[in-house]
Amino acid sequence: MNAQDFERWAQASLSAFEASLDDLVPAGAPAGLGEAMRYAVLGGGKRLRPLLVLASCAAVGGDGFAAMRAACAVELIHAYSLVHDDMPCMDDDVLRRGKPTTHVAFGEAQAMLAGDAMQALAFEVLTPDEGIAPALQARLCSLLARSAGHDGMAGGQAIDLASIGKPLDECTLRDMHRRKTGVLLQASVMMGAACGPASAQATKSLSGYGAALGLAFQVVDDILDVTQDSTVLGKTAGKDQDANKPTYVSVLGLEAARALAQALRAEAKAALAASGLADVSHLSLLADSVVERDS
Repeated sequence: MNAQDFERWAQASLSAFEASLDDLVPAGAPAGLGEAMRYAVLGGGKRLRPLLVLASCAAVGGDGFAAMRAACAVELIHAYSLVHDDMPCMDDDVLRRGKPTTHVAFGEAQAMLAGDAMQALAFEVLTPDEGIAPALQARLCSLLARSAGHDGMAGGQAIDLASIGKPLDECTLRDMHRRKTGVLLQASVMMGAACGPASAQATKSLSGYGAALGLAFQVVDDILDVTQDSTVLGKTAGKDQDANKPTYVSVLGLEAARALAQALRAEAKAALAASGLADVSHLSLLADSVVERDS
C-alpha cells in the first residue's frame, strides 16, 4: 500500500468514525452537560486510537460494527482523560486541540462532570442491546477498563504527578509512560483484534506492536514539546519542561530520544512481520505517522 492509498483509507475511516461518534455523544444531556461533552470530544484530535482499532480489525478480518463501537469508546476514554488532565488540580492547561480547554470554556465543575459522563458513555457504547455478542462486549470492556484504570492510564498519571521535580531513571520513566499513554494505545490495537478471529501468534504480535507504538508515541510527544511551538502543537509547548516534569528528552537528551523513537518504530514493525497476518500495511503506516508527526 502506498501513501495515497493509506491516506484515502484513513480519511474514509475517520469520516465514518466522526459520524458515529457524533451520533453517540448526546447533545441533550441535562444542564448543558451534553454541550460540554461534545466540545471535549468532537471535531479535533489526531484520532490515532480509533484508527488503530479499525486498522487492527481490518488486519484480522473482524466485525466492522463492533470495531467502530470500540473506536468510539476508546476515544471517549482518551477525551475524558484530557479534560481531567488539563484541570488546575492536575496539569493546569488552558489550550487543547487549538482551542480553550474544557474547564476554561465551561467551568471546572462542568468539565469534571463531562469527563465523568464520557467515561461512563464509553462502556455504554460497548454494550448495545444488539449487534455485538455478549462475550465480545465483555472482552472489549475488560480491555478498555484495564487500560484506563489503576494499572494503566490513571496509575501512570498518578506517577506523573508524584514525580514532578524528582529525578527519574529511564526504567521508571518508561514504566510511567507505559501506563499513562502506552497501555491505552496498545488496548486500541487489541480491541480491534478482538473483533475478529485472530490467532494466538497474531494476538501476541499485535500486542507487541501496540506496546512499542505506545511508547514511541510518548517519546515523540516529549520531543515535540521542546522542538515545536504552541500553534503547531495545538497545546501549550514547553509545558513539561516549565513544570519540571521528567521526560525522555530531560532524561536521555534530544538526540538519544530521537534514536529511541526510531528503534521503537523498528520494534513495532518487526512485531507486525511476525504476526502471520496477510496485510498489516495500515498498521505499519500508522507506526510511520506516529514517529514522523510534527504535532
